[in-house]
Amino acid sequence: MAGYISDDSRKVTTHRLVEMKQRGEKVSMLTAYDYTMAQIVDGAGMDVILVGDSASNVMAGNVTTLPITLDQMIYHAKSVVRGVKRAMVVVDMPFGSYQGNEMEGLASAIRIMKESHADALKLEGGEEIIDTVKRIVCAGIPVMGHLGLMPQSINKYGTYTVRAKDEAEADKLIRDAHLLEEAGCFAIVLEKIPATLAERVASELTIPIIGIGAGGHVDGQVLVIQDMLGMNNGFRPRFLRRYADLYTVMTDAISRYVSDVKNCYFPNEKEQY
Repeated sequence: MAGYISDDSRKVTTHRLVEMKQRGEKVSMLTAYDYTMAQIVDGAGMDVILVGDSASNVMAGNVTTLPITLDQMIYHAKSVVRGVKRAMVVVDMPFGSYQGNEMEGLASAIRIMKESHADALKLEGGEEIIDTVKRIVCAGIPVMGHLGLMPQSINKYGTYTVRAKDEAEADKLIRDAHLLEEAGCFAIVLEKIPATLAERVASELTIPIIGIGAGGHVDGQVLVIQDMLGMNNGFRPRFLRRYADLYTVMTDAISRYVSDVKNCYFPNEKEQY
């Protein structure tokens, strides 16, 4: 069989991710938002499945991740968890569910974990949300950090360009990464930052650093599954590698189905009772 199918059927945990970093094994991570896709991703040997707030974009058609609600994230998380046996399932905490204060963040975190049965949560931000991270970790909930380009702050940035190119922002990112590790985060996602900076963070921290547009010298990689499967026809950022062209495959299949129905070729005599 082409590709990599893990022969290790043990559940992926925070402890196992740290072990992977220690022995130099890269962490594979993809998004999923529904039961059927989660089954396929998990069965292919994925280490971590992210129920991303990117569902706001690829599932709901919103321009940004901001509109997706806590209820909607829990719905997607429940669907994914039901389809997964081995991978760790991490759920994004949506915009507005933790930025207000640490107790609000804790309440949101507990609700996601209790209702979805997910394994961990992901929060965007550093020093600004560190007390919330500590509160959630102290409640026994594993937290993955997220630094660099943080989509929930896109209105502040005004652009999706590479972050932390100047010295001040790079220094802050390094400080924030250390703060998140000290606060108890088990891993951190670095999005769209210079590869040399990401490599430095990965070398200074003991927890896994997972990149998206952060170069190859980190501890793992994450992509949005619709992007890497080529379902989003017009989206081609530099960091994306397409492993399939499902837009073309699906368009062709659906077009042939339409034609067969219109021309009475489907169903045939063998396809009816």
